[in-house]
Amino acid sequence: MVRVFADNMFVRMLCISVLVLLIFCTNISDAQNNTHCSSSCGDIHNINFPFRLKSDPGNCGDSRFQLDCQHNRTVITFNSRKYNVLEINYDEFLIRATDPGLEHTNSNCTSSPNYLTTSYPYSSTFDFGISIIPIIYVNCLATVNSSRYVETTFCGSQNQSHTYVAIGEGMLISDLAESCRVEMVGWGSARGLSGDNTSLSSIEGALSYGFDLSWKRTFLCRECEASQGNCFAEGDGYTCSHRCYDDTGFDLPLPCSIHYYGVLTILYGGIVIVSILSLRLLFGLVFLTALIVYKWRRRHLSMYQSIEDFLQVQSNLLPIKYSYSEIKKMTNKFKEKLGEGAYGTVFKGKLRSGPFVAVKMMHQSMASGQEFISEVSTIGRIHHVNIVQLVGFCVEGSKRALVYEFMLNGSLDKYISPREGTVSLSYKQMFGISLGVASGIDYLHRGCDMQILHFDIKPHNILLDENFNPKISDFGLAKLYSSDDSIVSLTAARGTMGYMAPELFYKNIGGVSYKADVYSYGMLLMEMAGRRKNM
Repeated sequence: MVRVFADNMFVRMLCISVLVLLIFCTNISDAQNNTHCSSSCGDIHNINFPFRLKSDPGNCGDSRFQLDCQHNRTVITFNSRKYNVLEINYDEFLIRATDPGLEHTNSNCTSSPNYLTTSYPYSSTFDFGISIIPIIYVNCLATVNSSRYVETTFCGSQNQSHTYVAIGEGMLISDLAESCRVEMVGWGSARGLSGDNTSLSSIEGALSYGFDLSWKRTFLCRECEASQGNCFAEGDGYTCSHRCYDDTGFDLPLPCSIHYYGVLTILYGGIVIVSILSLRLLFGLVFLTALIVYKWRRRHLSMYQSIEDFLQVQSNLLPIKYSYSEIKKMTNKFKEKLGEGAYGTVFKGKLRSGPFVAVKMMHQSMASGQEFISEVSTIGRIHHVNIVQLVGFCVEGSKRALVYEFMLNGSLDKYISPREGTVSLSYKQMFGISLGVASGIDYLHRGCDMQILHFDIKPHNILLDENFNPKISDFGLAKLYSSDDSIVSLTAARGTMGYMAPELFYKNIGGVSYKADVYSYGMLLMEMAGRRKNM
C-alpha cells in the first residue's frame, strides 16, 4: 500500500514538473517574440517592447503601449488625446511627448496647447515624470504687476484683455489676482527651463521640451498585480506585498496562491470530538471576523487613497488644505450649526485672519467619496461673482470637510415664503437675484473650458451675501462635460424632485443637456414670482 502511494506521488510530481516546464517554455517563447519586434516612425527609431506601432504584428509589444505613425510622426494616444512623441528612453522607462499645438513657434505670440484643460491629466498606464511642471495661461481684466506673470499674446486670440503665462508649480488659487482667471493649463518639463523662470523664452522652452511619461510602475508591477498583490514604490524600485489567511486565522505575508492542508489532514485522520469541533468553530469565527475587518479596511483605505491621489495631483491650483484639528478650532468644536443637507452638515466658523466661513462636514455614508471629489474639482476651479467661493478643504481618514465663504443672509428659500421675523424682499431685489443666478448658470455652461452642469438648482442652494447678491452653491451632484457635447450621458437620475427636468427620469422624451439646469431655474423663478414654495 505504501508502494502504491509512493507511485501515485511520483506520477503527480512528474505531471506538475512537466506542466511547469511547458509554462516556462511558453513564457520564454512569448518573450522572444516580443523582444525581436522592432519598428520605426519618423525620428523615433527602434520602437520595441513594451511599445508597438499600430501596424505591427499582433504578437509585438503590449496593447496598452500602442503608438501610431501619422504623417511620419510618432503619436501616442493619452486620455483620448493625441500627443507627438519626441523621445523614448528605455533605460529610464520614460517616453517624452508634447502637445501638437506647442510645436508651432511664432516670435510675435505664444503658442497655446490644442487640448485645453485646467486639471491634472491622469492615466492608469503611465505615471508623470518628476520634472513635469504646469504652465498656466491667465486672462486678466487689468494689468498685473508681479514677477511671476509674463505678459504675452496668445496666438489666434481675439481677446483685448491682458494675457499672461506663468509657471504654476506651487501656485495656489489664492495667488491669482482678483481680476484674473485661469484660461488653460499646459504641461512642460523643468528640464526645458533655461536661466530665469520668469522669462518668456524659458517658459516656451519648458513647453516645447514636452513632458515625461514613465511606464516603470506598470512594467515592473505586472506580475505582482496578476497575482492579486499590492505593488508600491520603495526606494528606486517597487515592492510586491501579499496578505492572506490560513485556516488558523493568522495574517501571513505569503503569496495568496499558497494553500494550507495541515489542519484538514489532522481533522480527517483524527477522531471528531466535541472539543475539536468547538475549537474549529471558534477559529472559524475568528477567521470570518478578521476577513470582514480586512475587507472593510481595504475598501475604505482604497476610497481614502483615491481621494488623496486626486487631491495630490490637483494640488497646484487647489484651495488651502486644512487639518481636522484646524477645522475643529475654526468652528469652536462645531458649536454653531447653520443647516443640514443631503451630503453633510454646515457649521459656522472663523479663520485666524478674521473672516467668517461656512464649514460643510461631509457624511461618512458617502461610500465612494465621488460627491466630495466632484465638489472640490468643480468649484475649486471656478471664480465668479455669482458662485460661492471654496476657501479650503480637509481630508483626514474618514473626515472630509469643505470650507466656503460665509453668506450672511443664508439661503434664498427662507425669503421666498417669509416667516414672521424674516425680512421680506422687494420685487426689485427678487429681480436682481434672478439675474445673478442666471449669470452664474450661464458661466457654468459657457464660461469655462468645459461645461459644468449643476443638476440641483433650487432655492436652498442659492446663498445670499450681506447685500443680497446671490451665489450658487452645493456642487455635489455637478458633472463636467466637453463644451462640444450637446447631449450628455448619466447612469442615474440626479437632483431634487420638483426641480428635476423630465428627461432626467423619463428617458424616452429626449436626451439630457444643459437645459436640465434651465428647467430647474424656471421652477425657481416660479417660486420667486409667486412668493410661495410650490414643492
